[in-house]
Amino acid sequence: MAVQQGIDAVTAFLDGSGVGYEVLEHEQTFSAREDARAAGVSPDDEAKGVLLRVGDGYCLAVIPASRQLDLRKVREILGGAARLATEREMAADYDQFDVGALPPFGPMLSAREIVDRRLLDHETIVGAGGDHRHSIRIDPNELVQVASPTLGDICQD
Repeated sequence: MAVQQGIDAVTAFLDGSGVGYEVLEHEQTFSAREDARAAGVSPDDEAKGVLLRVGDGYCLAVIPASRQLDLRKVREILGGAARLATEREMAADYDQFDVGALPPFGPMLSAREIVDRRLLDHETIVGAGGDHRHSIRIDPNELVQVASPTLGDICQD
């Protein structure tokens, strides 16, 4: 059987995790802010995943699309060096997903996950669905249930 790609891999993961979600299909987008607009939500409600390289592994930082990641804060939480992953690294290590459309679920990426606690203030959040034409709407508490992330303040002030 072929490896599941994009949205199919995401929905299979969420189905297997027993959490509720909604798939949103939209025109092709290439940024979290465009994704939010296409899904009809505020950038505050869009969970933007930022993939970081930490040593030989990865860490997925998930923040509101309306904010910017503060690498200094992330490094404090991780206790060491972290840098933005390159598009080449993402394409090589996560070829089942479109570059720039990684879902906000660290376990799917075998990556540690840090979620900005601001996202927990929302009834639902929307994140990338693994490709540029789909998003996933999920209760942020279900994200915490499925991803077991570290919660913190990781956005620029």
